[in-house]
Amino acid sequence: MVGLKIAYVPGVTPGKWLTRWNERYSQTPLTALRYDSEGILDRLGGGESDVVFVRFPTGTSPKTPAIHVIPLYEEQPVICGAKESDLELFDEPITPADLADQTFLDLADYPQDVGGIAMAMEVCSSGAGLLQLPLSVARLHHRKDVIHKELSDVQTTSIGIAWLAPQGDDPTDPVIDEFIGVVRGRGANSSRQASVAQKQQEEAEIARKRRQSAQSEQAKAVKKAEAKKKSVARHGKRPAAKRGRR
Repeated sequence: MVGLKIAYVPGVTPGKWLTRWNERYSQTPLTALRYDSEGILDRLGGGESDVVFVRFPTGTSPKTPAIHVIPLYEEQPVICGAKESDLELFDEPITPADLADQTFLDLADYPQDVGGIAMAMEVCSSGAGLLQLPLSVARLHHRKDVIHKELSDVQTTSIGIAWLAPQGDDPTDPVIDEFIGVVRGRGANSSRQASVAQKQQEEAEIARKRRQSAQSEQAKAVKKAEAKKKSVARHGKRPAAKRGRR
């Protein structure tokens, strides 16, 4: 049985969508993978994933002629620092101006092959520098020796859902359409769901054929009645047939 493969960046919690999918479409299996490395969109072109949840700077979009992207929500940025560091002295929310004399860690210095965000958080816990992250990612990599505070006046990040755009005359994938509808909060009976729309079309076609059949039968009955009237008018009322002797 063909299923649906999704991948998502750290910080995305797809549990509620997976639950809804399994409740509505248990006949179509769904597999989900958290992808910590860069280039999650490449999984679409390589056929490794059918749908991905991607992170990008708010106000931009990774959409291309080959990839559809729908923004879902904006993330709250936070600043992380070692517990009992100067970060504890600031009230929330903190602005970049408040941290002008602080040292910051660069996530680019911590690719996945050297530990990624988890390693950056470990370095942050040592007091070597502050680290800016989306709140969801900070919670994912929470450490008892690291605190975080809300950060304002900085560019935020957004999470979007992405999938390959149909090419040429290729039709849209109804399974992907169904999943996107689930993620966007469409109800099981929403007319915008592909399965519901298809069912409605099928029911409308059946109803149309029934109407046509009924109209055809009615037309035949009217035609027959008219023909009978014309026959009676031409020949008059026929005498009743005589009964034969027993």
